Amino acid sequence: MRYFGGLVHAIGSFARDRSGNFAVLFGMVASVLALGVGFAVNVSQLYNAKSSLQGVVDAAVTSTARDLTTGVIKEADANKSVQAFLDANSRAGILSADQIVLDKLTVDRTANTVQADVHVDLGLYFPIFSVGDMKRVAASTTAVYSDKTIEVAMMLDVTGSMAANWWAKTDKIGDLRTAASGAVEDLLDNNLDPKNPRVRVAIVPYAEAVNTGGLASTVFVEARYGSNVPPPIDAPVSVSLTLAPDKCATERKDKDGYADYSPDGPNTPRLDNDGKTYLAKVNRDDHMKTCPKPELIPLTADKQKLLDTITDFRADGVTAGGIAAQWGYYMLSPSWRSAIADAALGAGPANFDKKKVAKVAILMTDGQFNTAFAGGRGAPRSQNAGQKSRSNAEGICSNMKRDGIEIFTIGFDLDDPSMTMTERDQAKSVLKNCSTADTSSLKHYYEAATGTELAAAFDEITENIEKLAIQR
Repeated sequence: MRYFGGLVHAIGSFARDRSGNFAVLFGMVASVLALGVGFAVNVSQLYNAKSSLQGVVDAAVTSTARDLTTGVIKEADANKSVQAFLDANSRAGILSADQIVLDKLTVDRTANTVQADVHVDLGLYFPIFSVGDMKRVAASTTAVYSDKTIEVAMMLDVTGSMAANWWAKTDKIGDLRTAASGAVEDLLDNNLDPKNPRVRVAIVPYAEAVNTGGLASTVFVEARYGSNVPPPIDAPVSVSLTLAPDKCATERKDKDGYADYSPDGPNTPRLDNDGKTYLAKVNRDDHMKTCPKPELIPLTADKQKLLDTITDFRADGVTAGGIAAQWGYYMLSPSWRSAIADAALGAGPANFDKKKVAKVAILMTDGQFNTAFAGGRGAPRSQNAGQKSRSNAEGICSNMKRDGIEIFTIGFDLDDPSMTMTERDQAKSVLKNCSTADTSSLKHYYEAATGTELAAAFDEITENIEKLAIQR
């Protein structure tokens, strides 16, 4: 009890001396609270500055990487590009003008990355713990860029079903001119150096056949009831020379008359059934009737030449989709480089190398593939022309994808009431089978019901092509 009484007495004495003890206690508590508030304010200030700085440097490096990829700037200009972006956005968040310092910019040509290290010296609201009134905040970020070149072959349907229809108030060939022209503009606008273009585009208009234009010397014109392969290279000139009524070509045939799915160049030596050597030119089948007017254009960065060709599109003929796929393959195959160069039609395609070049094919049609002049080896002889055309297209597309070519397909107005359900399903099936498999970020098969949707499909594909360019 004595101990308990002493404790009561001590508490009573403390309570009576409020003027001194409470003042000391209050001062201690207030100091701790002030320190806590100051620390919290500083932490919040540093967090916000770090967040703002990281956002600015992320945007600066991403923008610079994109400009390096698209060719807007050169590697030597990367530092200036990042600094300009930092200067323009230095007031982000709680940052002040001209605070951001670019410590280091690294362009790694092996990894194809751009890395920036930056900092700001931040004036603290509450200098405490003898750290002074300034605190350095640093940030770093890395973005991937690409120095790949891009080659795009556009296989475009100019068949009779694309013609303007006043009764249905449609003009599909006009819609195609608009959409394809927009895609060419988008793809080629970022070429800064005409002598060393980053992007080149080929146009393959198709109907019953493909008009080879300046590549007409690569075509073997069949004679009625004649051979399916060109004469041997040592044959007399009179035997080798066959006058062509036009510049069109159909499928290339092998020595047995089957469709040839390879990308081999027209000067590739082959052996016929007699063991004699001939050159693998592309056939002009003797049953072909209508040669489309617009000529194919091999890979070029000459935007106006491509746009002029698209402007001249006229709708006529039937749909030989397998022949279209074949010529799109040729326009991207390095095996055709010498033939294209010899015809003074450009440098021709680069080698197949996914690290250095993105090769892309766009196959567009408004209907069912219904025409072919040869079927693939091993295919049933009972196949009709439509079945042969679809099978040939799928076989060629398979080889294109094997060689690393990314294929996008567009079905235009496939729900047209003039098509039966079977025709519609067959048209969609071959386009889906030809296209590269979709990924989480890239779509490859498109359907467009109107001209507006067709243009939107081409727009999205051109955006996807840029995404492909930065994939490792």
